Amino acid sequence: MRIEENGGESASINHLIFAYYVTGHGFGHATRVVEVVRNLIAAGHDVHVVTGAPDFVYTSEIQSPRLFLRKLVLDCGAVQADALTVDRLASLQKYSETAVRPRDSILATEVEWLHSIKADLVVSDVVPVACRAAAEAGIRSVCVTNFSWDFIYAEYVMAAGYHHRSIVWQIAEDYSHCEFLIRLPGYCPMPAFRDVIDVPLVVRRLHKSRKEVRKELRIGEDVKLVILNFGGQPAGWKLKEDYLPSGWLCLVCGASDTQELPPNFLKLPKDAYTPDLIAASDCMLGKIGYGTVSEALAYKLPFVFVRRDYFNEEPFLRNMLEFYQSGVEMIRRDLLTGHWKPYLERAISLKPCYEGGINGGEVAAHILQETAIGKNYASDKLSGVRRLRDAIVLGYQLQRVPGRDVSIPEWYTNAENELGLSTGSPTSEMSESNAITEFCTDDFEILHGDLQGLSDTRSFLNSLVELNNVSDSEKNNEKRQMRERKAAAGLFNWEEDIFVTRAPGRLDVMGGIADYSGSLVLQMPIREACHVAVQRNHPSKHRLWKHALARQNAKGQGPMPVLQIVLYH
Repeated sequence: MRIEENGGESASINHLIFAYYVTGHGFGHATRVVEVVRNLIAAGHDVHVVTGAPDFVYTSEIQSPRLFLRKLVLDCGAVQADALTVDRLASLQKYSETAVRPRDSILATEVEWLHSIKADLVVSDVVPVACRAAAEAGIRSVCVTNFSWDFIYAEYVMAAGYHHRSIVWQIAEDYSHCEFLIRLPGYCPMPAFRDVIDVPLVVRRLHKSRKEVRKELRIGEDVKLVILNFGGQPAGWKLKEDYLPSGWLCLVCGASDTQELPPNFLKLPKDAYTPDLIAASDCMLGKIGYGTVSEALAYKLPFVFVRRDYFNEEPFLRNMLEFYQSGVEMIRRDLLTGHWKPYLERAISLKPCYEGGINGGEVAAHILQETAIGKNYASDKLSGVRRLRDAIVLGYQLQRVPGRDVSIPEWYTNAENELGLSTGSPTSEMSESNAITEFCTDDFEILHGDLQGLSDTRSFLNSLVELNNVSDSEKNNEKRQMRERKAAAGLFNWEEDIFVTRAPGRLDVMGGIADYSGSLVLQMPIREACHVAVQRNHPSKHRLWKHALARQNAKGQGPMPVLQIVLYH
């Protein structure tokens, strides 16, 4: 919607013009923008996309004279030191060169361009200066994203000292000019935005069935297929045949033309349509990003992921991935040394359970169209509460150990549900009873309490299930079974209740739980935590180790209470 000089508003619902700015960081933003743009064009509107991504990202999905591509990058995202690490200082320096120093000329150019195309609405994913340019041009603007660059860069500034500190404030101020945020699931704290509207996952649609894709690739239905979707592989990394379990094949995205691959690895074309390939695979191996996570959830594909340093949106996406039982974490060393087999075999045993909406592109397009013709989305009375909560979590994130991941506070992921707000956070999409039911298995039933979405607690309960299996297994004598696990398996009476608790810190059998008094550790469910499983039984029901039983027999006093402890990692 354009605001005319006489104060009036001008827009026709039959034909609207959108200016859609796309961040210069990777292809992930561009691929989700495609789905929103496709729906806008299908409704009869013109969309001018300002992007640095290759044309095929858009034209392979949208063949329409209403799509206009303008090659321009107005931000830089995160500069990567390698495939798994961000160079924080270089990222800030690059942003300064791209968007800060030439800011005045950028604003003047964009205001003139927006007027020239007669834009009715500016949409940003999630270029900061686009919001300011829209305000100066007298055009409303909306952001569509799951994270914002002020959140990402805030930690980088902490590492860089006072250098580039003003960048974060400028970005936040730019975002404050937009009308509201269309917030995607797996979102980060974004206190800069005045109002929020949550939508379902934005996911690219499928063009072909699993059967059709496999037939084209000449891969049988009985072949296990993993897609390697890494978006840039580590330098000097050479894939080897023995990385995969016997009988598996791997589809490789983004391989260089000169890269040689073993016979069980298949190089995909640069413009391959990955949603079809993902849906035709049995699991995916790669880095966490919105595109990979949303498509893995939508098509119920187990995702083996490797963590990256200083990608601050990652914990929030991973929380969503693991909540829906779709994620397996692989340590970086095992990725690079080819120790893939146990992770892939674990992945195909998962049962992904995401049942939420995947029509976020359609929903977002409708909201944008309504906004462009003048509809005002009323400010939510709890908007201030949401912004305060986001600001607090941003503060928590900044106090973590640099580059090391920290889990999301439980109160943050649960807060909006408690307030009765709409949210894209996975923990609020299920009731407490549903969350408990999700984990009821033939082996365990949670009688009291809640997993709170904590993946390490889920893993610990799974390890107890495995202990039970170890106890009952005829393969108890296999060398690969750890002595500690065998000892632990003999502790419990599996027909009786077991109490499990989680505490921050490291457990020392001799000294108790390490003291973190007064630290943030006590307030947040960080990864550095221990679990304890306890069972109280009458002495007559104790399952004693041989030496404990021999000691009691020697005393001739009959069954007596005994404390037995096993520590294992």
